[in-house]
Amino acid sequence: MPNLKQDDNALCQVLTQAKVIAVVGHSDKHQRTSYQIAQFLRQVGYTVYAVNPLVKEIDGQPSYAALQELPEPVDVVNIFRRCEYLPEIVDEAILINAKTVWAQLGIWHQPSAQKAIEAGLNVVMDACIKIEYLRLRVD
Repeated sequence: MPNLKQDDNALCQVLTQAKVIAVVGHSDKHQRTSYQIAQFLRQVGYTVYAVNPLVKEIDGQPSYAALQELPEPVDVVNIFRRCEYLPEIVDEAILINAKTVWAQLGIWHQPSAQKAIEAGLNVVMDACIKIEYLRLRVD
């Protein structure tokens, strides 16, 4: 299954079972999509960690420089970085035993998707986690 984006049951399962989400490229600017979506994920009950080496904290919460620095295991690595950063982010996700790599709308990198799948991770690319959450009426 290359991209779970086409499989509503699989997407629903990922979103229902996930508790901890790392947002890679989480901005501290309120007008940015990554900030707004991370806030949405917190509001609906997920534990959300910001991963952004350029920011020390966001709204009083620490921002981490890398996935390896997070204090607990991660279910979903939600990526707000350009395609060229996906290979290293996928490597980090594999290293920390994340369950799912989720690249936001417009972000797609087939070799990285393939690598994640071969390592046993779920892969969702070119899909907005908030849009899918609302569309699938996850509760």
